[in-house]
Amino acid sequence: MFTDIVGYTALTQADEESALRLLREQEDLVRPLLPAYQGREIKATGDGFLVEFESALRAVQCAIDIQQHFQERNARAGVQPIQLRIGIHLGDVEERGGDVYGDAVNIASRIQPLARPGGICLSAEVSTQLRGKIPNRFEKLESKPLKGLRLPVDVFRVVLPWETPEPTLDGSARPRLAVLPLTNISPDPSDEYFADGLTEELISSLSRLRGLRVIARTSVGQYKSTSKTVAQIGDELGVSSVLEGSVRKAGNRLRITLQLIDAGTQDHIWASSYDRELDDVFAIQTEIAEKTASALKLELLPPERESIQKEPTTNIAAYDLYLQGIHIDRQSVYEGLTESIPFFEEAIRTDPGFSQAYAHLANVLIGLAGDTLPAGATFRRAQELVARALELDPNSSDAHLARGNLALQHDLDWETAEAGFKRAISLNPSNANAHLWYAFLLRSVERYDDALREFRATAELDPLWPVPQWGLRTVQCLLGDTASAIVSAEAARDREPANPYVHVRLGHMYADAGRMDDALVEAELSAGSVPTRVEVDRAYLWVRLGKSGEARRLLEALEAAARARHASPSWIAGLYAAIGEKEKALEWLERDGGEGAKSLWLRHQWSAYDPIRDDPRFRSMLERLHLPTGDKPDTGRPGPGRPRPPRQIGAIG
Repeated sequence: MFTDIVGYTALTQADEESALRLLREQEDLVRPLLPAYQGREIKATGDGFLVEFESALRAVQCAIDIQQHFQERNARAGVQPIQLRIGIHLGDVEERGGDVYGDAVNIASRIQPLARPGGICLSAEVSTQLRGKIPNRFEKLESKPLKGLRLPVDVFRVVLPWETPEPTLDGSARPRLAVLPLTNISPDPSDEYFADGLTEELISSLSRLRGLRVIARTSVGQYKSTSKTVAQIGDELGVSSVLEGSVRKAGNRLRITLQLIDAGTQDHIWASSYDRELDDVFAIQTEIAEKTASALKLELLPPERESIQKEPTTNIAAYDLYLQGIHIDRQSVYEGLTESIPFFEEAIRTDPGFSQAYAHLANVLIGLAGDTLPAGATFRRAQELVARALELDPNSSDAHLARGNLALQHDLDWETAEAGFKRAISLNPSNANAHLWYAFLLRSVERYDDALREFRATAELDPLWPVPQWGLRTVQCLLGDTASAIVSAEAARDREPANPYVHVRLGHMYADAGRMDDALVEAELSAGSVPTRVEVDRAYLWVRLGKSGEARRLLEALEAAARARHASPSWIAGLYAAIGEKEKALEWLERDGGEGAKSLWLRHQWSAYDPIRDDPRFRSMLERLHLPTGDKPDTGRPGPGRPRPPRQIGAIG
């Protein structure tokens, strides 16, 4: 058995004293557990152990006990987490001079890094010995070559008890469901939008069941056309059941086939086919929600039943346009979201009473205002849409999300924004976007502990969506825990080695930790086509590495773009501040406010602004925007307080 502390090297470079303290604590916890399982410590391996056991069963039981102890330790308030990876293999070894040698040792050492932080991985030989002897499930990992080994090795992970879905925010244990993308089997391939849009609508409908947590579309969308089993998907998303099926649309006829499957056993809970007219699509969604609630033994209260039975529109043509907008929205990268706008606008013209279309369009516009669309006119249009959406449906979670977002990004009214987000979450606890924007609000006003809670809630609802994970890392950096953020970011980089965005963000974290050589490597790996705001982050990374030429070239391009089309003034201002041109930076920030964007609320903690942070004009801007300036007491109100000194962050995200 090999053990290893996750992220210990990064922690040592960032804070050697803390690293040594955690190393000693790890040793004090692990060593006393080994004799109970007849484990013999062969040697310490720097930040872990090599241990030999008399049986595979005892080795795995010991590993589970070790992880249980660390799980309990890390749950205590105020402790710096210690996470171990453990790898176990069974085979012959040769002992010489108190050490052991052989392929068995090499294989165990290669298996250990494959474990999750806090997890255990086994070779196939070990898993075979343990079948039926311990209550834990084993899950086979994707086969991949192991460094230094000639022959492939099958590796399994041990599913630990605490790796089941966490309790929801109110403390109650609720079932979790994933709605997989419906397969389009229509004669016309261009009807793909209908299957995608209907998937989104089923997620929205089922999310109204208060006793159920439904995984958001960003995560489930990654399983479109997947070959993975329901059991694999269930484990990756942390759900107890999966809804999957197909859609066939031909003219005015609609055939939907669905199965609700237990993710653990892969047994069918129910299966149904609906062969109806297109006009019956809302009745089908209601039946699916009611059948799912019954199968999962959820009690439907009258308001929930009324909510899922309510038809969003009586105009199928408007609904079809809305689904096309949803499809484009979900397929697009950031700048491409503008292409969905005409479909939502046309849906509203087709049915002026379609509240969902108003709310969705408002949220799209608010997200783009000040970045890729001019802020003033875009926010004014969004205000009209939000007012109409709430007038048509006062109980729309998405409309209250838009209301909160408008107060946040346009009015800078923190109390109204917080009320809007809380109302959106109360109406639909599975609204991941409401949790996310609430987290951004909390981060900006320096309520960092609350921000962590909401970023984690978002990640629970949308576990494969990287945005909340990066939000968590950003807050960790603001709290001074850059080492933990780096460990998590390195894992993200290893999962997506071709993603320039990941390299840029990790590069900034390395720079925060003073690891400039590592930051340079990530900057060089970040080459590739990325959205403009990520390009800005990359340019600023070059500035931090002492190479301002790239930033100046990008500044010229951004200013030219700002003359031809909208580009956020706060991006340009940050780069000017970073290269030392303070007057131009302040000029562009004044332009930001003058255009109605006020995007400084999101980016005021960006370290690019450090050269002007103490300038009275910059502080005055923060005061006008009701943002923390560093000298206001903690009022206990939703607005800015200073529970702890903030730490600036390298990236604008």
